[in-house]
Amino acid sequence: MLEILKYPDPRLAEKSENVEAFDSELHRFLDEMATTMYAANGIGLAAPQVNRLWRLFVIDIRNQDERYNRILEFINPVLSNGRGHVDFEEACLSVPGVSEFVKRKAEIRVEYFDRFGNPQSLDADGLLAVAIQHENDHLDGHLFIERVSPLKRRLLKRKLEKTLLL
Repeated sequence: MLEILKYPDPRLAEKSENVEAFDSELHRFLDEMATTMYAANGIGLAAPQVNRLWRLFVIDIRNQDERYNRILEFINPVLSNGRGHVDFEEACLSVPGVSEFVKRKAEIRVEYFDRFGNPQSLDADGLLAVAIQHENDHLDGHLFIERVSPLKRRLLKRKLEKTLLL
């Protein structure tokens, strides 16, 4: 099991680097990420959240959307063609006990590599589009609480600071 970094850990603000080797170490790490995500009852987990600055994340929403019947692995993702907007209540394994509505693109296209280095692309909407954008933010060192209004951000940070003192 991997340790999930928690806010305000400064490592969560670091930017990730592209994955270069699609080897057994990567495969083992992806499997460990999935195990960690499931143990924490999450639907997504990005490598920086477990202190690995690789541009990759895993998502599993099969319980919420029947179109996706397996865990999805995104390596070196590039998002494009964002259309429309949706306000979605988000939470994060690195920011426990907090959720807030965040405005995201309603539809996106993501180009990425699978665990074997094969190029892939996917058009996503709904929960998957939101989850991809949320996890991709982690790769650039951003948390969802940075996407709310300054007032809400201050309130959330106060709530988190109180939680940390308990």
